[in-house]
Amino acid sequence: MADRRARPAPTARKHAWRRTTQPPAAPPSTDARPAGPAKATARDDADSVVQAALYRDGVRVATPASLADTYRELREQPDGMAWIGLARPTEQELLSLAAEFDLHELAVEDAMEAHQRPKLERYGETLFVVLRAARYLDAPEEVDFGELHVFVGPDFVITVRHGAAPDLSGVRRRMEETPDLLKLGPEAVLYAILDAVVDGYAPVVSGVQNDIDEIETEVFRGDPEASRRIYELSREMVEFQRATRPLVGMLHALMAGFAKYGTDEELQRYLRDVADHVTHTSERVDGFRQALADILTVNATLVTQQQNAEMRALAEAGFEQNEEIKKISSWAAILFAPTLVGTIYGMNFETMPELKWAAGYPFAILLMAVVCVSLYFMFKRRDWL
Repeated sequence: MADRRARPAPTARKHAWRRTTQPPAAPPSTDARPAGPAKATARDDADSVVQAALYRDGVRVATPASLADTYRELREQPDGMAWIGLARPTEQELLSLAAEFDLHELAVEDAMEAHQRPKLERYGETLFVVLRAARYLDAPEEVDFGELHVFVGPDFVITVRHGAAPDLSGVRRRMEETPDLLKLGPEAVLYAILDAVVDGYAPVVSGVQNDIDEIETEVFRGDPEASRRIYELSREMVEFQRATRPLVGMLHALMAGFAKYGTDEELQRYLRDVADHVTHTSERVDGFRQALADILTVNATLVTQQQNAEMRALAEAGFEQNEEIKKISSWAAILFAPTLVGTIYGMNFETMPELKWAAGYPFAILLMAVVCVSLYFMFKRRDWL
């Protein structure tokens, strides 16, 4: 990071880019060193400030209660560093920070809205970093994503958090417990934040791996809900990939500027370690997406095989049923022949032919036998019987 610069007075900057048409509650004074850049609003800005602290030589020297107090304390500590953490801040608070620390309007506009892609941009002496944090929720077995915007200047670090993740209280506590690292300045804080976000990916990777193992079991067990779980997890892996893959390029860009911006050698080693972890995580996520695609293909194949087996079973049942119908129909036809002959000869008419014929009865019996045997052999030849 470049050497410390003198921050301009808040009045030196005109915010024509402000999206709101309402001016601040009170315009900044034209004095050389005003009491504050602009009064926040009627409400206390501590509602969004998770924590603000001033550090000197790696040790906390002040814990301001509001943004205005932070500005004043930092002016009184010219060799100090401010670390301001905000969660879902208001637009007015971000405009106040922009005026005090001379933040670029494009970066501030990005910080006002979530759903930004991970990126690293440099505006003069200020770095603007967007990170996508992730955490694994055990109960619903899903991945929850948060967004973190970080402004890193010569004497300040501002974090703007959208979402529950990541929890930066542990990062602050870790840095305060290692003053030798914290005294390296804002870049050391940026490293700690990057390290915390990347370390937060490890439980997600473990949870996703467990989910994939469960899905594989469900697929081969024939669970009908497997397809839905594969689809939902695939969507989460797309988001996870969008969060991790850009980090690889971002960290390499940081490492490329080590010599130009005089980054401490120990800090360089730490950042290389984070880059290695990010690369490993990104490769695991790519592997998860490929594994889910393969599982989906296998599941579709198994479902198709199951459907074919069911259709084959139905066809076999229909064939067997058809064979039974053939047999029943054949015997019905055979039995119908003597019934027909007997019915004709059973008519009670005086003038009916052959009633007085002595050979009529044997002839009728013979006729019935001939018809029945003929029908039997005909059906037998056709495999109906």
